[in-house]
Amino acid sequence: MKIVYYSFGGRYSDNPRALHQRLLARADVAAEHVWLAGAEHAGGFPAGTATVPLHGPAALDALASADLVVADNHLPAWGKRPGTTYLQTWHGTPMKRIHRDAHFTQPAGEDVMAKLDDDVTRWDLLLGPSDAGAGALRGAFRFGGPVPVTGYPRNDALSAPDAAQRRERVRAALGVPEDRTAVLYAPTWRDDDRFGDGPDFRLALDLQRFAQRLGDSHVLLMRLHYLVPDALHGLDAPGVLDVSHHPDVNDLYLAADVLVTDYSSAVFDFAITGKPVVSFTYDLERYRDVLRGFYFDPHEVAPGPVVRTSEEVLDALADLEGVRVEHKVRYEAFQERFCHAEDGHAADRVLDLVLAGRGVRA
Repeated sequence: MKIVYYSFGGRYSDNPRALHQRLLARADVAAEHVWLAGAEHAGGFPAGTATVPLHGPAALDALASADLVVADNHLPAWGKRPGTTYLQTWHGTPMKRIHRDAHFTQPAGEDVMAKLDDDVTRWDLLLGPSDAGAGALRGAFRFGGPVPVTGYPRNDALSAPDAAQRRERVRAALGVPEDRTAVLYAPTWRDDDRFGDGPDFRLALDLQRFAQRLGDSHVLLMRLHYLVPDALHGLDAPGVLDVSHHPDVNDLYLAADVLVTDYSSAVFDFAITGKPVVSFTYDLERYRDVLRGFYFDPHEVAPGPVVRTSEEVLDALADLEGVRVEHKVRYEAFQERFCHAEDGHAADRVLDLVLAGRGVRA
């Protein structure tokens, strides 16, 4: 059996990576594994991993000859042959509206959307991270096929037996002392920053105030969205580390003591850890009414405080125990609604489902 993988512009990452690693660890399936690799990410694949260039005929040939295609994002048009299974894992529970549901239209938007819709016609199944997430994804892509609620394979690491040891290793590698509170700041991107006439990407969190108030006890881990990963190139602020290019976000979830985000799907994954979350929604009205809109209103579902200013973020970070106590009930309701399938065994569940469907013993 030939399996072809694709993730985020040709990276070795996300749900496809987790499924690949789990398959390599299992002894019940023999397969040829091939990854589509972006030129700038080719060095991020483990030694011995078979890759083909993402852009070019080799990628189309690999896809056309695959028995199973595993992707977490849209692929270019390719000739899918009868008998091929295309598993679309996607890459997060959407809080913000996506695909046909989003308000914002980028330049040449309809041409782009038509290409994305064409890819959806090849999908055989789409993973659901939760019941609520499955409904949002099915509707966004107008997908009529099966959406099994399996949880996300990439999130198994957050519940793995070695999670505590991995946390220690990652913090040591990043240079974060154990007596410091590690704050992971992971905002999503804004469509008008990238495609429209809006301002260039700007960081809403005041890094100087962070250093003044919390620099002796906290470290800020900055994780920008992969669509704007170099916006902080040359960042030099005390107590701030740019981890936008770290290869595995789960490392950062484990290393962090608290997440600060906005409308990113990171909140749904991070909540598996049970650690505090602060929602920094400085542009909520514009994001809700102009750019995207929401499937889930942050004020209604967020598992922690929803704040509007840098100073309010810092207030929350300075009193994490108070945040835990005040939002305990909301946090538990959030986990029940969005994390109910995340039990650490999603990869095996997905593989058993897909391989059984292909008549492969698993």
